[in-house]
Amino acid sequence: MVNMTAFSTQIDAKKSPRLRALLNPFSALLWHRSLVWELSKRDVLGRYRGASFGLLWALISPFLVLGVYTFAFGFVMKNKWPQVEGGQTHFSIILFVALIVHGLFSECLTRSPSLVVSQPNFVKKVIFPLQILPWPMLLSALFHAFMNLMVFMLLRLFMEGTIAWTIIFFPVVILPLAMLSLGVAWALAALGVYLRDIGQITGVMSTALLFMSSAMIPLSSVPASYRGWFELNPLTFIIDQAREVCLWQHMPDWQGLGIYAVIALAVMYAGYGWFASTQRGFADVL
Repeated sequence: MVNMTAFSTQIDAKKSPRLRALLNPFSALLWHRSLVWELSKRDVLGRYRGASFGLLWALISPFLVLGVYTFAFGFVMKNKWPQVEGGQTHFSIILFVALIVHGLFSECLTRSPSLVVSQPNFVKKVIFPLQILPWPMLLSALFHAFMNLMVFMLLRLFMEGTIAWTIIFFPVVILPLAMLSLGVAWALAALGVYLRDIGQITGVMSTALLFMSSAMIPLSSVPASYRGWFELNPLTFIIDQAREVCLWQHMPDWQGLGIYAVIALAVMYAGYGWFASTQRGFADVL
């Protein structure tokens, strides 16, 4: 019995480093969850501090954005989604679903390079778990994404009197993109310390990802010679799946989501590994 206990202890000792490595991206969140929560609230509320309507702007802004896109693409350009009846107004709703997905990833992409650079005191003067910085940003982006989803549901209910029941799968569809965003955030936050120009590039990348995705045109309408580039866009698959569950009342592509989630996890761990390996040099640069 003693030998078996010793053997099991050795096995646990061998496994624990691997287990710790797997849990590292989440352990800081669990240990500092109160701090992450407070930073997330500050991020969300700080955006509307001093505004007359305060947090209500989280709901008002999507209505205004949707109105602009409806006017521009629906009534001026008279765009219509192929094989979908309902005219220009329906095109704006189809586009709005894509904007929810793009907005989530874009916020993480464009803000990440300045996460560490904008907080030099956290690096030099206090003991602060820098690895948690992407979490409040992601939670803030998720909050605004679900505010936009509420606006979509209200408009869909007003226009058609019904909401697709499959919309309950939207969080499942968006989860792999959240993991991917987290990995990109860790990587860019570290890279932004050493290469300040990266912040200028991410804005262009965000715009390119929007227009080279299925946000404004279905993949079936993209010329075959360019379709591969659209399919490589990490937003395209998630946008299509979001439309399946929010608009067409179809179940998501579980196999595709599984493959996407595996890739997103790989990016997340790679991004965290890069951040952890370069973190020691932050103080020297800042």
